[in-house]
Amino acid sequence: MTVARQPEKPGFWALTAALALFAALAMPAAADPLVVNPATGLALSGFDPVAYFTDREPRSGRPDLEMNYDGAVWRFSNIGNRDAFRDHPQTYRPRFGGYDPVGIARNRSVAGNPQFWAIIGERLYLFYSEADRAAFAKAPGRTLEVAERNWPDVIRTIGR
Repeated sequence: MTVARQPEKPGFWALTAALALFAALAMPAAADPLVVNPATGLALSGFDPVAYFTDREPRSGRPDLEMNYDGAVWRFSNIGNRDAFRDHPQTYRPRFGGYDPVGIARNRSVAGNPQFWAIIGERLYLFYSEADRAAFAKAPGRTLEVAERNWPDVIRTIGR
């Protein structure tokens, strides 16, 4: 007689995805301050927020495919992406408004760079540098846990 197989424990990435989903539900992203270029008014430096999900890479948005949302100008690489964002902006808007979760975990507001990114738990995260993204990859669950806890305090320092 063999021992019954134990159910597999959820993998690390599944746990991280669950944590990010819980965080997204616990604090609506619309309340997040948003990183916006003060000279142009562009969110994500003009990159298409939907392309991170559909193409799995950053794509420059087109000036003729813009929309205003949440106090910023968002650009898109095609009409379908613009419509998807219009219908579900909270799905595509970066978590922490585009601020680096590694910086937030260190109690600092550091604007993320749209070239350094990750999607965890169906949320887009931007990082200040490749080094921050690499640090995040070593312990994403822990980083997000600390960042979520620090975020309300960090928000109060933005714009000072």
